[in-house]
Amino acid sequence: MGQVVGVIGSVIAGGAVIVRSFLLFLVGLALMGMARASADLGRFAAAEVHLPEKRGRAISNVVLGGTIGSVVGPLLVGPTGLWSLKVGFPEMAGPYSVGLLFWGVAGILVFIGLRPDPRDVGRELARLNPHTVPHLGRTRTLREILQQPGVIVAIVTVVFAQMVMITLMVMTSVHMKVHHHPLTAVSLVISAHTLGMYAFSIISGRLTDRWGRGQMIILGTVLLILSCLMAVPSTSLLPLAMALFLLGLGWNFAYVAGSTLLADQLSPEERAKTQGFNDLLLGFGAAAGSFGSGVIFAASGYGALGLVAASATLVPLGLGLWWQMHGRLAPSVP
Repeated sequence: MGQVVGVIGSVIAGGAVIVRSFLLFLVGLALMGMARASADLGRFAAAEVHLPEKRGRAISNVVLGGTIGSVVGPLLVGPTGLWSLKVGFPEMAGPYSVGLLFWGVAGILVFIGLRPDPRDVGRELARLNPHTVPHLGRTRTLREILQQPGVIVAIVTVVFAQMVMITLMVMTSVHMKVHHHPLTAVSLVISAHTLGMYAFSIISGRLTDRWGRGQMIILGTVLLILSCLMAVPSTSLLPLAMALFLLGLGWNFAYVAGSTLLADQLSPEERAKTQGFNDLLLGFGAAAGSFGSGVIFAASGYGALGLVAASATLVPLGLGLWWQMHGRLAPSVP
């Protein structure tokens, strides 16, 4: 359903560019955003069909798929724009054909190939391995679930990691333009950031399973803080590229570990509603980071923005330290 909504959104957004309707364009983007949300939940579907000792790798493999999209997607903008001009449409209508095509193919692949359903596999795994599933046989309310320490640590980690990453990333290109960097330099820095976000997902997943969720949360948040502090005084290309690379890498470590920890805390019947709520908060965090970064940058500059982002990261770092030392040893409330 999510992929079908993406196809419809792509058609509407591309059509809106052709007829020059801003309101219709926003409708198309909203539908495309819904499709993106359904795709993001795929990492939890992967976790559901694996036992705890392999969940980190399963989630990281799904995140790794973003590497392909982040590399291939921008490369298709130019050719599809030229194709759109050749057939008599505005140049910017062309890239939306990519969404139509890829979401359509993805929808077909999921409908045909994703069998048996991960939900059913997860329930069967829980039945065969009841000792690996918390609260098997009793479905807690969302309020009860959100009071559990492990759930709190997991959700706060992924939400703050997303918010901090977005906060610094979206203003870096503006910061570079202020210092008269060419677009090629800006694209290089963003490419370094994207490389950090996705390319090391296999490593982060394996380390999450081997070292534990808490240690990877700590490592990821430390990298986020380091990247923010590196970015504060930076105006040159190389330091900014390094800072944004570490920002992406820290996000990846915290995001994979936090998502894995959340999957660990839930029985099959509790997963969908809790993971959906987690990603709702993730979206709010990204929106707050994006909007807040512009306000802070306009008021105080890029340096202050980096310090604020680093300070915010202390929250998941503190929770990660607590979980590693005390929380993971404490029994959850039945």
